[in-house]
Amino acid sequence: MNLILCGMMGAGKTTIGIKIAELTGRRWYDTDGLIVDKYGKIADIFEYYGEAHFRKLETEIVKELAKKDNLIISTGGGLVLKSENNAVLQENGKIVFLRATLDTLARRLKVDGERPLLQTSTENIRDRLARLMKERTPVYEHVADYIVDVDGKTPEEIAQEIVALTGCEK
Repeated sequence: MNLILCGMMGAGKTTIGIKIAELTGRRWYDTDGLIVDKYGKIADIFEYYGEAHFRKLETEIVKELAKKDNLIISTGGGLVLKSENNAVLQENGKIVFLRATLDTLARRLKVDGERPLLQTSTENIRDRLARLMKERTPVYEHVADYIVDVDGKTPEEIAQEIVALTGCEK
């Protein structure tokens, strides 16, 4: 059974995924990292091929990972918005939604120039995040087997909470 972390960009999916892997001895994968390793920078993919192409690459990666067992998988913020991805992940996994407030996300992402969906000339980062949260949070809540609030906790505390909640100990 795989453990899949979903949530908004800046929620801590990568950091917490690594911590859970350390606690459990499981292998950790980051879908965005795998895409970068295989196809290049995400910002370049968005610029040259568009978001739809990037979403196809995410689905390819998800299908590869879902064939394996006992993984910790940190997903890109938009990956679970595609129902095909969710169906594949849920066949052999439990999904944990890392829920963060707008204030937490805005603080963590204010200096990030690497996220294509935050690069807009018409909205500031906080407004863009608020809009994305409004669109995405209901989907995250719907697909999640577990919801963990991350505000005010260290990555170690969150990882330990998830391990205890899901029973994926060593």
